[in-house]
Amino acid sequence: MTTNKTVPSDIDIAQTASMAPISEIAAGAGLTNEDIEMYGQFKAKIKFETINRLKTAKDGKLILVTSINPTPAGEGKSTVTVGLADALKASGKNSMVALREPSLGPVMGVKGGATGGGYAQVLPMEDINLHFTGDIHAITTANNALAAFIDNHIHQGNEQQIDPRRIIWKRVMDMNDRALRQIVIGLGGPARGVPREDGFDITVASEIMAVLCLSSDLHDLKNRLSNIVIAYTYQGEPVTVADLDVQGALSLLLKDALKPNLVQTLEQTPALIHGGPFANIAHGCNSVLATKTALKLADYVVTESGFGADLGAEKFLNIKTRTTEKHPDAVVIVATVRALKMHGGKSKKELVNEDTQALKAGLTNLKKHIETIQEFGLPVVVAINKFHTDSDAEINILESFCKSEQVPFSLTEVWEKGGNGGIDLAAKVIEAIENPGHFSYLYNLDLPIKEKINTIVRKVYGGSEAVFSKKAEAQIQQFESYGWGALPICMAKTQYSLSDDPSQYGRPEGFKVTIREIVPKLGAGFLVALTGDVMTMPGLPKKPAAQNMDVTDDGKGIGLF
Repeated sequence: MTTNKTVPSDIDIAQTASMAPISEIAAGAGLTNEDIEMYGQFKAKIKFETINRLKTAKDGKLILVTSINPTPAGEGKSTVTVGLADALKASGKNSMVALREPSLGPVMGVKGGATGGGYAQVLPMEDINLHFTGDIHAITTANNALAAFIDNHIHQGNEQQIDPRRIIWKRVMDMNDRALRQIVIGLGGPARGVPREDGFDITVASEIMAVLCLSSDLHDLKNRLSNIVIAYTYQGEPVTVADLDVQGALSLLLKDALKPNLVQTLEQTPALIHGGPFANIAHGCNSVLATKTALKLADYVVTESGFGADLGAEKFLNIKTRTTEKHPDAVVIVATVRALKMHGGKSKKELVNEDTQALKAGLTNLKKHIETIQEFGLPVVVAINKFHTDSDAEINILESFCKSEQVPFSLTEVWEKGGNGGIDLAAKVIEAIENPGHFSYLYNLDLPIKEKINTIVRKVYGGSEAVFSKKAEAQIQQFESYGWGALPICMAKTQYSLSDDPSQYGRPEGFKVTIREIVPKLGAGFLVALTGDVMTMPGLPKKPAAQNMDVTDDGKGIGLF
């Protein structure tokens, strides 16, 4: 991201861009107006009939973009993802980008907009960052409808013998709100329900978000919803959505949200933006349907996973690929000199100054992520996302490091130059794809739960072992007795460190990861291991990004990054 004063703000670039009608973008991807459902002039959903028709088409090549552990300095992973798709198109390739939908919580909290940046963005930026096509609202509604059905079931006689103290299904909202983490509901007498403790998660942490993103069609969606564990009985037996017989109603609420959304980049490359699970508390990947559909429509599909390779990429490779039955053909790791200097011990305010020693110290973080992707047997390319504060000496050190690791690299300037700033990156990625690796999972599903967790801790984080709380120990024993032990693991961990301590930058060694709780997500098809102090309902910062946002009298948004 070469930030110089001649480049306007992201939202100014987006609002002055010339968008093609979405029907033209669809046509460029080989779709007709009969294949899409229009959401205004610049957004559309792809019909299920079209997705089914495309199933027999040949798959394109899949490129996964990940990064080092994120820092306040910024890495620009989404920007590089979009820019790479544009660069492939500029190189004469039939390309498409597949991304997650932004959540309103982070948009109005810390990060601001989440649709790329500079001249590597997806459009319409305002719509995508706000309500888009309503997918996340539909997930919120379905999640909270299920919560209402649970409390109504108890109020109406509790035929399933649900223990109100052991309900694990929470309400959600698409906003950061720490005040709702723990609440009491049902107060006010018999007519107002049964009092019990409850709480809210952010919508993108809802299992329904994960279910939607991992479902292959409506039938699969309904089956997955049926399998969601919502509570336990007084006898300690699990209760599922199927026991309440509301999977049909939930599927009805989600039927349109399951269809992938078609939009475009600034350079009119087709973009599928669909689903938005966080990678620090969920599996962090866009929907299976969007990825698989893009692979049928394009020769090269660029997608991303949330946060660093220790979170989103690990889950993409260990969880999502088991559903898509397609692994990436190459992986791009985004790194910046600025962020690596933070991993080397510098504060954000010191990053404008050249510091080759801090950079060298921070390279250990990049090295670990390279090793992680190589552990899966996949080819790696490092994208050096350039900032104007990077000195020639610092760039030379980073390039020399990549050469010493025998990893292809590219100095990337898509933030300032769009697709043209990523032509070399596109060439390096294509070259990597032409020398395929030998993909393998890090663990077999039939391994015990503890062994799978320890495999991730050791091979992906570089830690010594996982330490399990008494609660987690009891849950593991219980879940394995239920026959849930053969599910993949979804680690809920801080994104800022390879460890479970967000203050440990770089490449900490010899650390242990504390597993405080295991949460069954049978609908999604994995078990969530909660580590450290990770929260499923974030809070807002002292000065939320929302304070910079406004709207003009003619309806033009202001302050979305």
